[in-house]
Amino acid sequence: MLIDQYNQVKENVKQACKKAGRDPREVTIIAVSKTKPLEMIEELRKEKVKDFGENKVQELREKYEKISWPVRWHLIGHLQTNKVKYIVDKVALIHSVDSVHLAKQINKEAAKHQMKEVPVLIQVNFAREDTKFGFSPEEAVEAIQEIAALEHVKVKGLMQIAPFVEDPEENREYFRAMKQLSVDIENKNFDNVDMSILSMGMTNDYEVAIEEGATMIRVGTGIFGERNYSI
Repeated sequence: MLIDQYNQVKENVKQACKKAGRDPREVTIIAVSKTKPLEMIEELRKEKVKDFGENKVQELREKYEKISWPVRWHLIGHLQTNKVKYIVDKVALIHSVDSVHLAKQINKEAAKHQMKEVPVLIQVNFAREDTKFGFSPEEAVEAIQEIAALEHVKVKGLMQIAPFVEDPEENREYFRAMKQLSVDIENKNFDNVDMSILSMGMTNDYEVAIEEGATMIRVGTGIFGERNYSI
């Protein structure tokens, strides 16, 4: 049963928090449901799981329209500016703001939808991988300062997609650097910015991410099994 796999992740979170001297209630598990059928989400939702992550706007929209119980949707994949209008009023959090241009588009669409604010995370590419989106650590502070001036966008923290590695310990340095960056930004006391969320860690490395300060982990395979790329 899916809930058993979810509960195993929950137990792993608890143990990682215990090791780090943290309260497990500080960590939110995002069940990454991309490519998975709606039935699986419904099954977990009936067990009071509320936070689900999707990579693609179209898939999120379809599931949003069809799901029988409201959930908190998280857009965790790259977001194109021309698709912001389709999801800005449907998501609890956009994890993947990777340009000032995108933030401005979110602000514009939020105003059109008469939304007071849209919570976002700033994506930072610590490993500087060419295949990943996100600001470099050096660019992030200046970008956040500019984004903070937008009336309808609320910066709630940072997000990163660490490299896929066999040994999770290899990503510890990136998670640690992200935590330090969040502390540095918090200390600058920018208006309209808080660093309460650190979205980092996935199925293969979330325990290390939690030890280094993650407050949201994005777990797909560990809950739903392998992805189905045929849809």
